[in-house]
Amino acid sequence: MTLEPLLDAPIATQIHVAAVVPAALLGAYLLLMPKGTPLHRLLGKIWLILMVVTALSSFFIHQINLFYGFSPIHLLSVFVLFGCWGAIANARKHDIAAHKRIVRSLYFGGIVGAGVFTLLPGRIMNKVVFHGDEIAPILVVAGIASWLLWLMSKEIWRRRRLG
Repeated sequence: MTLEPLLDAPIATQIHVAAVVPAALLGAYLLLMPKGTPLHRLLGKIWLILMVVTALSSFFIHQINLFYGFSPIHLLSVFVLFGCWGAIANARKHDIAAHKRIVRSLYFGGIVGAGVFTLLPGRIMNKVVFHGDEIAPILVVAGIASWLLWLMSKEIWRRRRLG
């Protein structure tokens, strides 16, 4: 692991990574720990701020320039911004089921899903984590994708049992 590619990256990329890494860790903690406590509410607000910073900073990253400096990944940033608003709105009106659904989709889509793509060969985070290794990132991405598919299938079966 080397931080050199990240330190050589534009400031927008550095801000993006500085927000998303703690958001990933804090988000995992929040998903696993008891809900509704004062600590959960405080850390949830911090997590949402980190997610907004992550999404906003992405609009200044133009590594994949498909349409006037933007790419399909920027649609995810719009999704994250609306999702953050939805998470807050639903928590305030005590619609915990909707809040939970939105936060999970923000975490698994906005952090885990997008994070998988940052590990692909040629990307900055690939160089940071794997130092140019070509096989390791493919194995990691395949492992994460398998885990996500397992989680999705588990959720689908749970919904079928309940519905």
